[in-house]
Amino acid sequence: MTSTDNPSPPPSPSRPPPNQRSGCLTALMAIFGIILLLPGACALLFGGISISDRGRIDSDVAPLVFLGLVVGLGGVALIWAAIKGRRV
Repeated sequence: MTSTDNPSPPPSPSRPPPNQRSGCLTALMAIFGIILLLPGACALLFGGISISDRGRIDSDVAPLVFLGLVVGLGGVALIWAAIKGRRV
């Protein structure tokens, strides 16, 4: 009998389970993400008030609005990372 009569595929290596993140770390990431959303909300509020009053953002307020929006986007990214988790 030859080996080609009943070929059996070699066993496939099983993947190790992905590293699980603790629930505490996920909760902390979500909480800090929500806290970081507050400067973004303030930036939208003050930027909107500045635009509604004069039709444009003042030069002294614009960097603060931009900084608040960047920090708010960081909060969104942190919440997204907490919810989605790490991809392997």
